[in-house]
Formats: sequence, structure tokens, C-alpha cells
Amino acid sequence: MGKAKNPDTPNYKKYGVPLYGSAWAPSVIINDSPQQLDRKTGADEVSGEGSTQSPTSPTYLVFSGGGGEGRSGIPNSLLLAEFDFASNSLSDMPVFKLGTGADLPYRMAVHPGGEGLICSLPKSCKWFQWDEIKTEEVHKQGLKLSEKVLTHLEDAGQQLALTFNNDGSMLAVGGEVQDGNLRVFKWPSMENVLSEAQAHSTVKDLDFSPDGKFLVSLGSGGPGRVWDLTSSTVAASLLKENDEAFGFCRFSQTNDKNQVLYITAAQDRGACIVTWNTTTWKKLGSKKIVRDSISAFSVSADGKFLAVGTIQGDIVIVNSASMQVQAVVRQAHLGIVTTMRFSQDSRALVSASMDSSARVTVIKEKKKNGFSLRIIIFMVIVGIAVYLMVAMGVDHSSSTVPFFTYGKN
Repeated sequence: MGKAKNPDTPNYKKYGVPLYGSAWAPSVIINDSPQQLDRKTGADEVSGEGSTQSPTSPTYLVFSGGGGEGRSGIPNSLLLAEFDFASNSLSDMPVFKLGTGADLPYRMAVHPGGEGLICSLPKSCKWFQWDEIKTEEVHKQGLKLSEKVLTHLEDAGQQLALTFNNDGSMLAVGGEVQDGNLRVFKWPSMENVLSEAQAHSTVKDLDFSPDGKFLVSLGSGGPGRVWDLTSSTVAASLLKENDEAFGFCRFSQTNDKNQVLYITAAQDRGACIVTWNTTTWKKLGSKKIVRDSISAFSVSADGKFLAVGTIQGDIVIVNSASMQVQAVVRQAHLGIVTTMRFSQDSRALVSASMDSSARVTVIKEKKKNGFSLRIIIFMVIVGIAVYLMVAMGVDHSSSTVPFFTYGKN
């Protein structure tokens, strides 16, 4: 694998441990007076729409990772870093670390209401709470292990997929080979909504529909499944083509507010994104995106962008309306892209890798009037020239001032 592109840019940092999970901390937990950090300007930027004014304080990102069991010397931990939109930069070092001992925090899901986050460890899941840290010199966010015990997920084995629904009222988890169980709970009561033993041989990915009525699950074999959470039954099976292997799934909304489902699929000719109708559960289309295998996937909250990370460390951002590639960051990471997430306001994408690197790609606001800056400047110059000629009484038919037509000079 090649070296990462522009590895010294301030939006790209290495944090010392292989990273497997990433998330944007909810805005409700951000301090009014966070720790100030020395940063340089500059970041990956992607032309897009929907950007808003930069916040006045840095935004928190949370990462999970480590060296796993054994004596590798690489600690297992949850990390907090800061990203500053004003300077387009990540903090040089994590602003907070919480060790998890011999247990690797592999996957995690942050509660959208700011209550905390759930983390998947090798044998169970643990709940962590935000912890505000104040001293005379520092005012920042931290994390602490909660006293809340997730009884239903104690000794449940490794969970490969964790997700909350949009309002944080339900939690879905899915296990690996030894387990294969799919579970959905009401949050925070942990009352059972759905429990399906051997839903898949291994549950690889899960996602709730925007309205919270459906859950889609993907496994290592067989079709994908759509679960009706009102009746706790299978609403549909998502069949694969002969050469397809499903990878990741994400619901979204189109411009007309209709729900749509995206599933990444590996095919003989490359990796593609398959679009599904969420009423008939039929395929609407399939678009090849990259040649390499997709190792991470995310969809922006406003539904305008899809992002994939590859095993070669590339990041590809796709316009959902046209399904055309909007931007590519080649070799964004030295290693496989293990995780990526759009921010809640769809302004930026965080990605991370086994090579311990984290990167933030900002979605730059696009000009909405359809004219490029050069055309506007040209039209202004022409207008000024015509005005001066009229003011000076120049007759165009006899003027020695040269006039040019399109296609010449």
C-alpha cells in the first residue's frame, strides 16, 4: 500500500492505536468553553451543498481501538479528539483517553440524545457516559464507565453491529459466528422488542429506517432481511445476485422525503451500491463505485452524499441524486479504512484506519447560481466596457476598438 496523501495536513492525524470505530459526539455535550488547541489551517474539502456557518468551538470526535488481547504493548482505549471547523484541523493528540484493559473496544454506537455510548467488547457490551472535566487550566469532555449494567448483553459474545434509531428510543445489536443473534431493545429500559436466534450466520451490519418502523440486517451469507418492528416479523428478504456479497446497509431520504435503502455489494466486476425501494423492497438500480472492496460506508443525514472507504485506504464520496462520484481522496489512509461517519449536520466526514490514522474531509459549500466565477467576472468586464463606450459616445460601426466574438482569441 502506498503512503497517505498529504499526511502532514492538519485534518489528518495519527493517534497511536489501530482504530475500528468512530463517531461525532452529539452537540448537546459540547462545552461552552472548551480547551483551546494550537492548530494550522487546511483540510480536504469536497464541493457540496448544505454547509452552515462554522461553530465557535471545536467539535468532539470519539474513536475506539487498540491492540486487542496479548502483549502487543498497544493499549485498548476510547479516545476523544477535537476538530475545529474554523481552522479545518484535528487536535494533534487525543484530548482524552480511557483505557479498557485487555478488552478491545471494537464497535460502538453513540446515543443521539447525548446520554453516552455503548461499546462492543470481546465478550460483552458496556455503557459509557460523558464526563465533563474541569480544572483551573482545562475545561473539556471525557468519558467514564457507567454503573449501568447491560444485563441482556453481559456474556453475549462479540457484537459486530450496534446502532440506535434516530431518536434514541431503540437499540439494535448483532453478534458474530458463535452467536448470530439479532436483538432489538427499547432504550433505556432494555425491554425486548425483537430477538431472533441465528438471524444470520454472522450479523455484519444493521440500520433503522428514518421513521423507526423497520430494521435492515445483513449477514455473511444468505439474503438481507427487513424487520417490521411493529409486529417483530420479517417484512421482506433482500435477494442477492449470483456474484454478489452484501457488505453494509444504510437507510436515507430522497429530496422528496421518500425513504430509500442503500446496500454495498461486492461483485466480480468491482464494488457497487445497490438502491432499494422501501415500499416494494425491490431493487431500483445498481451503480459500480470502486474496483477495490468496500470496507466502510456512510450516508449523510441530509441524504445528499454517500461515502465509501476501501481496503486500499481510499475515500470516495458519491452524489446520491446522480450516483456520480463527487470526489476521491486517494490513499487517504495507509491501511484499510475501518470506519467512517458523516457529521450530524452533513458538513464533514470522519474516517479512520487500522494504521492508527484519523482524517476529516469537509464538505465545502457549492455555488448555487449555476455560474462559475470566471463567467461572472467576464460578464462584469463586458458590461463596464459597454457602459464606457456608450458614455463616451463611441459608434460601434466606426469604432477602432476591436470587438471579439465567441470562439476567437
